Amino acid sequence: MRLPPSRLRNLSVALLEKRGVPADSARLQADLLVEAELRGLPSHGLQRLPLLLSRLDKGLANPTTRGNGIWRRDSFLSVDGERGLGPVVMMNALRVMQRTLKETGLAIAAIRNANHLGMLAYYAEAAARDGLIGIVMSTSEALVHPFGGTQAMVGTNPVAIGIPAGDRPFVLDLATSIVSMGKINNHAMRGLAIPAGWAVDRDGRATTDPHAAQAGAIAPFGDAKGYGLGLAIELLVAALAGSNLAPDVHGTLDDIHPANKGDLLILIDPSAGTGSTPELAAYLDRLRLSRPLDPAQPVAIPGDGARARRAAAAETGIELPRPLFDQLTALEVAEFIGGHTEWTYSAH
Repeated sequence: MRLPPSRLRNLSVALLEKRGVPADSARLQADLLVEAELRGLPSHGLQRLPLLLSRLDKGLANPTTRGNGIWRRDSFLSVDGERGLGPVVMMNALRVMQRTLKETGLAIAAIRNANHLGMLAYYAEAAARDGLIGIVMSTSEALVHPFGGTQAMVGTNPVAIGIPAGDRPFVLDLATSIVSMGKINNHAMRGLAIPAGWAVDRDGRATTDPHAAQAGAIAPFGDAKGYGLGLAIELLVAALAGSNLAPDVHGTLDDIHPANKGDLLILIDPSAGTGSTPELAAYLDRLRLSRPLDPAQPVAIPGDGARARRAAAAETGIELPRPLFDQLTALEVAEFIGGHTEWTYSAH
């Protein structure tokens, strides 16, 4: 089922505003969810809206705050998210940090006590569009088993990097797990098996059943390399943000606990260096034109695929699985008739 992005964005805004979210914050949160759908990342898209609304209903998410930051050094901003919406707290921190960059050339924000950020590429690309290098990291519940282990002990701990490069910035966004838990949840919602190698069940046995994977652990990408990088992000974010470590993190996949993971944003003004944005753009174009393995599949740069999927989905509409469409439709009706709907979200 395909629906116009504008309809889904307007519906999301209306449902958020009904819970006291200011109009500009509601538009930002809705835009992030719809952008994830447009870019082919439904695991971070509208399937997260019912959970977010439930967290607002239960007071686990503060609809109005933008977070409260304290400059502990000239270029280090410590942010208490005050249970705010993740995108609102992060984008507010980004704007505050930009004011210092002309003098410092570098700024770091360590964020705690904010709700789920969603797709990290959103923030990295926003920085790159403003001519800045943006590096974003986040932690999560223990969902990933260590290399050589079977028990979920580390977060999926994604990282995104945005670098200005003309009208097509470099935007890398990846989890340090082989996939996100949201992608496994999306397979479960659609009734699809997951590929072999993604996860183990609660007993540590390899599985292609997404429901068994939800109760088990996800593999790190690249075996020891992904495990090492994920653990480094875990420690780095916790050290700077004062957030909980993965086994004690809650709140990004449930509507029971406050969110206590951590987030990190690093902004760098490239004009403080001696590099050249046009040279970077020209190099990326050389890569795109280099000889491909398959002539029908040109070499791509991180960010190219998301832009192509976005352009296509903007024309054809966003495809939603029927169960999610039914959820959102039921929620919309319940809002109009003053009803209340309990929502659950499959989680580890």
